Amino acid sequence: MTNFSSFVWIETGIFFKPPRRGLSVYSFTTSVDRMIAAQLLAYYFTELKDDKVKKIDKYLYAMRFSDETLMDIMKRFRRELGNGLGRDTNHTATVKMLPTFVRSIPDGSEKGDFIALDLGGSAFRILRVKVSHEKKQTVQMESQIYDTPEDIIHGSGARLFDHVAECLGDFMEKQNIKDKKLSVGFTFSFPCAQTKLNEFSHKQICCTMDYDADIMAVVNDTVGTMMTCGFDDQRCEVGIIIGTGTNACYMEELRHIDLVEGDEGRMCINTEWGAFGDDGMLEDIRTEFDREIDRGSLNPGKQLFEKMVSGMYMGELVRLILVKMAKEGFLFEGRITPELLTKGKFETKHVSSIEKSKEGLTKAKDILGRLGVEPSADDCIAVQHVCTIVSHRSANLIAATLGGILSRLKDNKGNPRLRTTVGIDGSLYKMHPQYARRLHKTVRRLVPESDVRFLLSESGSSKGAAMVTAVAYRLADQRRQITETLAEFRLTSDQLLEVKKRMRTEIQNGLGKKTHDSATVKMWPTYVLSTPDGSENGDFLALDLGGTNFRVLLVKIRSGKRRTVEMHNKIYAIPMEVMQGTGEELFDHIVQCISDFLDYMGMKNTRLPLGFTFSFPCRQTSLDVGILVTWTKGFKATDCEGEDVVGLLREGIKRREEFDLDVVAVVNDTVGTMMTCAYEEPTCEVGLIAGTGSNACYMEEMRNIEMVEGDVGRMCVNMEWGAFGDNGCLDDIRTEYDRAVDDFSLNPGKQRYEKMCSGMYLGEIVRNILIDLTKRGFLFRGQISETLKTRGIFETKFLSQIESDRLALLQVRSILQQLGLDSTCDDSIIVKEVCGTVSHRAAQLCGAGMAAVVDKIRENRGLNQMNITVGVDGTLYKLHPHFSGIMHQTVKELAPKCNVNFLLSEDGSGKGAALITAVGCRMREQEEQKS
Repeated sequence: MTNFSSFVWIETGIFFKPPRRGLSVYSFTTSVDRMIAAQLLAYYFTELKDDKVKKIDKYLYAMRFSDETLMDIMKRFRRELGNGLGRDTNHTATVKMLPTFVRSIPDGSEKGDFIALDLGGSAFRILRVKVSHEKKQTVQMESQIYDTPEDIIHGSGARLFDHVAECLGDFMEKQNIKDKKLSVGFTFSFPCAQTKLNEFSHKQICCTMDYDADIMAVVNDTVGTMMTCGFDDQRCEVGIIIGTGTNACYMEELRHIDLVEGDEGRMCINTEWGAFGDDGMLEDIRTEFDREIDRGSLNPGKQLFEKMVSGMYMGELVRLILVKMAKEGFLFEGRITPELLTKGKFETKHVSSIEKSKEGLTKAKDILGRLGVEPSADDCIAVQHVCTIVSHRSANLIAATLGGILSRLKDNKGNPRLRTTVGIDGSLYKMHPQYARRLHKTVRRLVPESDVRFLLSESGSSKGAAMVTAVAYRLADQRRQITETLAEFRLTSDQLLEVKKRMRTEIQNGLGKKTHDSATVKMWPTYVLSTPDGSENGDFLALDLGGTNFRVLLVKIRSGKRRTVEMHNKIYAIPMEVMQGTGEELFDHIVQCISDFLDYMGMKNTRLPLGFTFSFPCRQTSLDVGILVTWTKGFKATDCEGEDVVGLLREGIKRREEFDLDVVAVVNDTVGTMMTCAYEEPTCEVGLIAGTGSNACYMEEMRNIEMVEGDVGRMCVNMEWGAFGDNGCLDDIRTEYDRAVDDFSLNPGKQRYEKMCSGMYLGEIVRNILIDLTKRGFLFRGQISETLKTRGIFETKFLSQIESDRLALLQVRSILQQLGLDSTCDDSIIVKEVCGTVSHRAAQLCGAGMAAVVDKIRENRGLNQMNITVGVDGTLYKLHPHFSGIMHQTVKELAPKCNVNFLLSEDGSGKGAALITAVGCRMREQEEQKS
C-alpha cells in the first residue's frame, strides 16, 4: 500500500493508476470499491501532495511573502502616493495620482436621465441610465454593445471618436431620444491627465455630433466602479479594478493634492498604480520570471507592478515557470512541447480553472494535455500549486497597495478606526476561486484597525459613469441654487457706499433737534467732554453690565512719570430669570454682586467713586444720569425702560444698607472702550463694539449736537447705531433670513442693523439658511434634525471655529456632529461657505458704518487727509478669524482720505468706566475750585 501511487476521482468511480506513460483506467462499481478508492485518495494527498507542495514552495520561495515584507511594500507604496500628490515630486513619481475632478460620491438624491459610454477595449458599450425617486431611489438601465473594428482601434484618434459619436447617435435614435438634451458620462479606461471633469471627451466628441448631448464627465473605469458601488453604499470611497489590468482610485483630501487649486473638500484620485516599481523600487521582490515577462512585453520597463499581479500576465507567468521546471526535469519528465513554448497558450482563465478545489486537477490534466504534455497526477498537483502561488502573490501584492490607500484614508480622517467600503470589479477578482478571500484576509491582517467592506460592482463601471454624471449634474444644479441664495449677502462696492451714505444721513438726523425724535440712530450725548490727560489718580470702582455676565472691578490709577493702572475684578452670572424678571430683582442682584466683591477686596467701609458701564441705549441728561430707552441683548426686566438706571442702582444700594458709593458716571461700553484705548493712544477718538451687540461712539463737535447747549469743544456721542435701518432704509439689502431672525427675536422690527452684523444674531442667520438648504435637499441628505430646528443652537462662536484657517473639514464635521448634524464632507464645505458669506457681509456692513463716522470727523475738522485711531472691543472682532481684516479693508476702500488705526482694547470697557469716573472727578474738582 505504501508504494502504490494513485489518483482517484470518486464521483465517477474511476481509478487512475499512472504508469510510466499514459493512464490506466479501472472502473469501480460497488460501494466497497468506492471506499477503497477514498482511502487511496486520502493517502495520496497526505503523502504525495505534501511532498510536492514543499518542493514547489522551495522552488518558488521568492514569490511567497511574509507579512513583514508585505508591510514594507505597503510603506513603500504609501511613500509613492505622497510623491504622486506633491507638486515637486510628481514629475518623478511612478504612481502618478491623477486628479479626476470627481468631488463627491452619490448621496441618494440624484435623479434624471443619463447616457453612459464605456470605451475600454474592442467592445464599446452605451447605456441609458434612468435614476428616479418614487418611493425610493431606483435605477433602470438599457444598453447596447458596439464593436470597434481593428483598423479604428489602431487608426487615428479622430476616426475613433467619429466612431464613438456615430454609435452614440445610433443608440439615441433607437431609444427615441435624439431630440432630447441628455447629460453624458464617458468611461475612458486609459491614463488621462484631466484639468476638469468633462474636458477630454468634450473636445473629442462634441464637434462630430449632429444631436445635442451635454458631456459632463470623463472617468476612469476605477472611478466608475467606485461610483457604481457608491450608489449602493455611501461609505464607498475606494475603487479597484483587478482584471486584465489593475488600478485603483480613492477619495483624497483636496488639501493634499498640490496639482489642483483649493484645499477644501475631497477629490477622487486615479492612482494609476500599475506603474508602481517602474523606478526600481520593487526590484528586490521581482523574480526572473517577472523580468522575462517584462522583456517580452510591448512596453518593457513600464507597468511593472501590473505585470506582477494582473490577469493579462498571470497565465504567461505560470507558463514561463512551467517551462523552466520542465527544462530542469521537475515536471512532465522533462518534456517540452512547441505549444508549451508558445507565448499566450497558457491563459489566466486556465489558472483560474486549475485552482478550483473540486475539478481543478481534472482541468489541469485537460489543459496540459492540450499543450501536448502528458501530465502525471504528480504533475497536475504541481501545476495546481504553481497557479496557487502565482495568484496568491497577486492577491498579497494588491492587498499591500490597497492597505497603503486604506491606511492613508485612516490618517486623513484622523479616526482611531477606519470604516469604509471598497468597490471592486475585474475578471480576476470575480472569476478566480479563492482570490477574493485571500485578498480580504490579507488586507485585514495588514490594516487591522480598519473595518473594510468589499463590494462587488455588479453593473460594471458604465453605471458609475452615469452616476458621476448624475452627481455632477446634481452638484452643478446645487451650486447654481446655492450661489443664487447667497448672492443676496454679497454686497457690491456701490451697495456699501450707499450704506455709508445712508448711515451719514441718519447720523445727521440723530444730531438734529428737529429730526432727533424720528431718527433711528439716536446719537445720544454722553456728557463725556474729554479723554484722559494723564493726570488722573485714585481708586475707583467700576461696574460692567452688557450681557449675561456682570463684572465688578476695582481700578487703581496712579499718575506721574510712570503711569500705572492696577485692576482687580470678579465676574458674576446673571440668570435668565433675573434678566427677564422685575427691575428691582435685577438691581438687587447687581448690588448683591457688588457687596460680595467689596467683601472680597476688604473695602466695604470705603466710599469709592463709581463708574457704571451700562451697555444699552440710554438718553443722558448729565454724566451721572442715564435714562434707559429700550432693552436689547435678551434683557426684558420690567419697570426699567424710561427710568434713570443710576437712580435704580442708588435705590438698590440704599435697600441693602451695607455700603455707600459715589456714582459719578454712567457710560456706554463703546465709550468705555474709547476711553480705555485713549489712555494708551491720545489719537483715539472713536469707540467700537463688535461682539454680542454692535455700537459705536465718537468725539463730535459741540456745535453739531443740537440736543445740548453750547458750541465750544467736543463731546462723546453714543450713536446706538444698532437701530440703523429700523425705518426701512436697509430693506433693499435685507434677506428673507434676516427677516426670519427679526420676526422671532425678542424685539421684532428693532435693532435691524445690529441683527445683520452682531454676534448675537449671525449664528441664527446661518441656522435659518442651513434649514432652507436642507429642505431643498442640498444639505444633510435633506434631513432636518431636531437640533437644527432649535433657535439659538448655532452660536456665533461656531462661525469663528468653522471659518478658522487651521481647521480641516474633518474638524468642521466634528463641530457639526456636536450639534447633532451628521454631515458629509460636501455638507461641511457648504456650511463653511454659508458661515463665511454671512460673517463677510457683517464685517462689510460694520466697515461701511465706521467709514461714515471717520469721514464725518474728517469733514468736521476741514481736513483733506486725517489720521485717527478707533478703539475696538468685542468677541466677534477679537475671535473671528476674518472679521477684523474684512472690516479694516472696507473702511479703507470707503473712506480713502482717512488713515484709520484700529487699537484693540485689552482691558475692556470696565477700565474705561473707571477712567471716565476719574476724568469726571478731576473736572468736578476743577469746577469746585473755580467756584
